Amino acid sequence: MKILLASFLLSFSLAASAQKTYGNLYHPEANATEEIAQMVQKAAAEGKHVILQGGGNWCVWCYKFHDFIEKDAELKKLLEDNYLLYHLNYSKENPNEAVFAQYGFPQRFGYPVLIVLDGNGNRVHTQDTGLLESGDGYDRKKVEGMLKAWTPAALNPGTYKKEKD
Repeated sequence: MKILLASFLLSFSLAASAQKTYGNLYHPEANATEEIAQMVQKAAAEGKHVILQGGGNWCVWCYKFHDFIEKDAELKKLLEDNYLLYHLNYSKENPNEAVFAQYGFPQRFGYPVLIVLDGNGNRVHTQDTGLLESGDGYDRKKVEGMLKAWTPAALNPGTYKKEKD
């Protein structure tokens, strides 16, 4: 019981520390539908995809994921070169039920959940981030593999055409 309590307190303090470092990642007051539409438009113009990170300021693992990417220069570059990131709020103040429903109820995987949209706003992938975890954090190879697998180039059929001799 003491170990469980200590683990809970450590997780809570890590989330509080990350929140102090990054501020609130999620904004319950935001109009997610409008902001996502703007982000999709920008992504299309830049030849990128959008990643919606569903979660909330209450979510320890949401901050862990954000911190994990921020502290790894290669992963951060991979993300920034191929995606625009939007933190899709889920909270009692604003659960964004219609938005989550539009993307197939990804909250069934827990939080954070990653939803990859193409430049037209179509959902191309939903990622259960629990599958990217290792121990009390994230596994670099798994996260890198996921990010590489859903880039615009990875989904472009031209990427796989063999050149003729």
